[in-house]
Amino acid sequence: MEMTMLIQIPRVLNSHQLSQIREIMDQARFVDGRLSAGKAARRVKNNAEMADSPEIMNTLNNLVMGAVVRHPVYQAAALPHKAATPFFAKYGPGQTYGDHVDDPIMGAPQRYRTDISMTVFLNEPDEYTGGELVIQTSFGEQRTKLAAGDAVMYPSGSLHHVAEVTEGERRVAVTWIQSMIRSPEQRELLYNLHQARESLLQSQPEAEETRKVDVTYINLVRMWAEL
Repeated sequence: MEMTMLIQIPRVLNSHQLSQIREIMDQARFVDGRLSAGKAARRVKNNAEMADSPEIMNTLNNLVMGAVVRHPVYQAAALPHKAATPFFAKYGPGQTYGDHVDDPIMGAPQRYRTDISMTVFLNEPDEYTGGELVIQTSFGEQRTKLAAGDAVMYPSGSLHHVAEVTEGERRVAVTWIQSMIRSPEQRELLYNLHQARESLLQSQPEAEETRKVDVTYINLVRMWAEL
């Protein structure tokens, strides 16, 4: 099994943005989530996805992705080349999304490769029971249920599911990223090196070790990047 780097991104959305999103979703039209699923995923998907006017969807996209792309953790860990317009989903009691792997290519007419999946949590974990995002990794099963406004990223090729919601309602935005770095192993190495580089640039900006780490990081990105 490949290395599976789960990156939690705190406070992607602030309370004002979350309130705006909640208000829109409260009034929005939702359809059966299976309509957007591939053949395999359709068999295990049971949720509702927002399908409103282009104007409303564009407003939500700007709110969420406008905040995501400005977040430094997202930029460092994803090294993004393209990002999809997010889906806005909700899960009520009895709803779930069984084990699946995300489709490798998405989008029309603009096609993109799905290297990284991202879930942005839109309501608080105490507003629903169950609903954890469960990802199979080389270290075992990882269960994630974050505060409203937080996000998690993980390789799109990972087997994962959403646990059944038994009470309340789970609300999320889900998007996919084509990274400049196709390999999840290389992305993980670069992210770890990036963190060391940032620490050295802060604490020892003039040191020779800092220069070497900085140059190594830059040239590894140059070596591995695909555009």
